[in-house]
Amino acid sequence: MAPLYCSQGHENLEDSRFCRQCGERLNPVTEELYQGGIVGRTLSFRYRVLRELGHGGFGRTYLAEDINRFHEPCVLKEFAPQVQGSQDLQKAEELFEREAGILYQLQHPQIPRFRELFRAEFQGRGRLFLVQDYVEGQTYQAILRSRQSQGFCFSETEVTQLLFQLLPVLTYIHERGVIHRDISPDNLIWRSADGLPVLIDFGGVKQVAAEVISQVNPARVAQPSGATLLGKIGYAPVEQIAKGEAFPHSDLYALAMTVLVLLTGKAPQDLLEDNHWQKQVRLSPQFMSILNRMLEPYPVKRFQSAQEVLRALKGGVPKPRHNITQPPVEYQSGQKPYPATIAVALPAKTELSQFQTLPPVPVRSRRGSGFVGFFASLLFVAGLVGSGWWAGNRWLLPLLPISQENQVKPQKPGPQPTPSNPLEPTFSKAEQTRKEKIIKRREELGIDNTFFVGLVNQVFHAKHPELEGRQLSRETKDKVLRSEWDKIATDLLDRLQTISPEARSRMGQYTEASIQARQTTVNQLNLSSRALNDLTDAQFFSLFPEQPRENLLKQPVGQVWQAIADDQLKALRAGTALEAIQFPEGSFSHQLNGSLKPGQGKAYTAQLAKEQMIRLKLQTDSPSARISFYLPTSKSAALLEDSSEREWSGKLTETGLYEVVIVATGSDPVNYTLDLGAAEEVNTGGEN
Repeated sequence: MAPLYCSQGHENLEDSRFCRQCGERLNPVTEELYQGGIVGRTLSFRYRVLRELGHGGFGRTYLAEDINRFHEPCVLKEFAPQVQGSQDLQKAEELFEREAGILYQLQHPQIPRFRELFRAEFQGRGRLFLVQDYVEGQTYQAILRSRQSQGFCFSETEVTQLLFQLLPVLTYIHERGVIHRDISPDNLIWRSADGLPVLIDFGGVKQVAAEVISQVNPARVAQPSGATLLGKIGYAPVEQIAKGEAFPHSDLYALAMTVLVLLTGKAPQDLLEDNHWQKQVRLSPQFMSILNRMLEPYPVKRFQSAQEVLRALKGGVPKPRHNITQPPVEYQSGQKPYPATIAVALPAKTELSQFQTLPPVPVRSRRGSGFVGFFASLLFVAGLVGSGWWAGNRWLLPLLPISQENQVKPQKPGPQPTPSNPLEPTFSKAEQTRKEKIIKRREELGIDNTFFVGLVNQVFHAKHPELEGRQLSRETKDKVLRSEWDKIATDLLDRLQTISPEARSRMGQYTEASIQARQTTVNQLNLSSRALNDLTDAQFFSLFPEQPRENLLKQPVGQVWQAIADDQLKALRAGTALEAIQFPEGSFSHQLNGSLKPGQGKAYTAQLAKEQMIRLKLQTDSPSARISFYLPTSKSAALLEDSSEREWSGKLTETGLYEVVIVATGSDPVNYTLDLGAAEEVNTGGEN
């Protein structure tokens, strides 16, 4: 019997009508859809529904075939929020596309591949469906049940192998701003094709569904402080269950609990009390120590990243015989499609003997650091060849990719090994000392060498277009130019030290996916990417006032912009750069005071209604202050954008969260007062 979940992720029996934990009515919409005979129908003139695979609080999951792709099997996940009318459904669809868009960017062989989101009319009601690839396999929960019927569970060796296989997947999604939120044995599939675990059923999709319901029907889902509570009781840590907050270390907690359940066959609630799990299973001291740290009730004491857990495993626990930490070669090189995955496993009839020892995984190649790393290396090295004097030095040559078949792994950010004799004796003692100081300081700041040389070359050749990219020689004739190159390098290090160490270390590795991940994360804060870009631009152009805006992200300096964007996003998430305007009870206006350092900014949001008369006024003596006033719909033109005007008034054309962004673009601090007033009562509780 398949479990049934409510909108908050609580598990119930399949025939339950109400949630046993929160009392929510289960599946009234999707039950009607199922009884209406969707099985056997063809949706969107393309997907023929074969049978139901499972169902939960937000809809059912079906096995279908794509008649436009040679009847290829696929999975349809129905997104069925309980809304009425086409406007509510359209709003639900827009929110789902905005919030869940990052899932479409995930391209990894061990997570579901999202094909498309489509809308289908059925029995007079609009439905939303998510299409995913399909693969045959069994969940680890099903495997555990089979083993328990024979009197045994998983071994330490097997769960260690599982961690080595799964932690790189978590690294991949966490680096893209995605938190799974719902790791458990029934959300991991042992793929029969290659024996790899597949991470399924991302909780972010459920979070979007819950948010849709809360916005169009606020009485349906209770959310403290706007958080959406998702995750299974026992698997999710306290900050996720109690506050709706999820971080990478939250997934690590759930993964450790999943491992314990596989080792013991016990429910999480039976294992947590007084560390009862330590009495249920005998483990090596090193492995027990790692699990203990992953399960710390205080988040700051846990491992903070999947990479940290991997390092601990490699240092303290013998690795499995097979190299199971790397994606297949086909995925790294991009030469062949990655294996298909599924969001729900079929109830396959597999004999117990197949799972007494999980089949060995084929050895994975370690060619390079993946396609993204290879592309980033080409992007910046292309700017180095024939440019700047350092580009011709012997000690940079190992960074150049020889070929895709025999590629040298790019160096990671952080301190780089210094060659025994990086500086030729033809330089004077003073010049050698100057260059050595630059090298040392770059290493102390944790800035990647390849990226940094490309950045200096970009600035240097922008000042000397007459050189046409000519490489500087070690001869006396280029002594002055070499001195200028070094001066630029020193100046850039001064500017880059204002960026956080974490963001600095990633310069040279940011990609288009990094931008998309930030956009998704900032949207989850009920803020648009326009506001984030304003804050980023303010700091960036404070550091690089001479930098043209054209093609910014395609140049090495664009990596600096992305690093600053990361820092600004962190400030928004911490609440230091973001504030919600709440009108005092009985008042139709609100006044806020603030102070900004040069290059700093702050964003405000206010829930306003259509047809309201609004007056926005910025009072400041600083001419360098700029203000933007954005509508809730990102496609709508701004009411003010990076403007030196100090006042706007008029009637609003939309209902929703409006954004006000104030930035200090000059070299002096900005003190300001922001006044926001409405001609009638402001609706601060959302649309009805």
